[in-house]
Amino acid sequence: MKKLLFVGLVLILVVVGWVVHLLWSAGHFKTIEPHFAGTCQAVSGVTGAEDITIHPRTGMAYISACDWRALKAGQNGRGGIFAYDLTAPQPVPVKLTSGPGPDFQPHGISLYIDPAGRDALFVINHSGGTHKVEIYDLKPDGLVHRRTVKDPALVSPNDIVAVGRQSFYATNDHRFPRGLMKTVEDYLKLPLANVVFFNGRDFQVAADGFGYANGINISPDGRELYVVGTTQMALKIFNRDLTSGVLTHTASIQFDTGLDNIEIDSAGALWIAAHPQLLKFVAHSKDASKRSPSQVLRVTLHPDGEPQVDEIYLTNGEALSGASVGAVHQNRMLIGSVFEPRFLDCRLP
Repeated sequence: MKKLLFVGLVLILVVVGWVVHLLWSAGHFKTIEPHFAGTCQAVSGVTGAEDITIHPRTGMAYISACDWRALKAGQNGRGGIFAYDLTAPQPVPVKLTSGPGPDFQPHGISLYIDPAGRDALFVINHSGGTHKVEIYDLKPDGLVHRRTVKDPALVSPNDIVAVGRQSFYATNDHRFPRGLMKTVEDYLKLPLANVVFFNGRDFQVAADGFGYANGINISPDGRELYVVGTTQMALKIFNRDLTSGVLTHTASIQFDTGLDNIEIDSAGALWIAAHPQLLKFVAHSKDASKRSPSQVLRVTLHPDGEPQVDEIYLTNGEALSGASVGAVHQNRMLIGSVFEPRFLDCRLP
């Protein structure tokens, strides 16, 4: 009897210890001290602006949006790609496309700047219960769909970075995309997610060992690839072979926040949106009235020294909860989120 009581007590202590560790590591006890040196205004008309990227030459922002709460409720998510012209005196979001398909569900996006001027937009799409990548050509009058790429390698694609007119890397945020094992994968922070590479013909696993592989992007010269593991709270850096696409892990940078999408500015610095209290973001995903802090970091990498990390934006989530991306062009920063019916257009100091 005493042995059973002892075993029971040990199990209780293990569970309590795990819960405390989970709350602590997810930032539950963290103090949020809001700050931003610039100004922001909310832009309505777009729900679930999960990913945003900005053309460096034209100042045109492309926004991937989908009403994920509506989808979870069995309704149409009204997904689409929007354009937002930062050079306009009073820009407004303009929907470029709702397809292909009636239930278009865009997720991560990437803009490929072609040396010959044939720019393209790559979009993760979850429509029809399957995962695929849509490739659009950018034309003066909008987007023209060129190709759909499907493959079993796209298990749970989240974000994408294009490296050619046909080729790209994509993150799978889970090894198990649904059910109990997905929950286990998340809450035990199991490093089972990966990055896949499509060379225009075939898929291959380019890197693995991620806890919720999420945002991905590439250096301006194409030689370094950046990937975040959200539950790992880490940014991983890879050298990239320009011919084969093979990745070699070179460094990992640890954070104390749940990193999300990555954008690159004109100087090569990384702008990463983040969830400093991950469990509050989970609660916000289920209930819009529960606010989740939003954070945007600027990470400047130095070849021969420690990276410089500057916290540019931090709020309790009143203006925008669950920020998923911070895209910068000159003195403007657009902040999008997974669930909110708006995004922020901010002026940097």
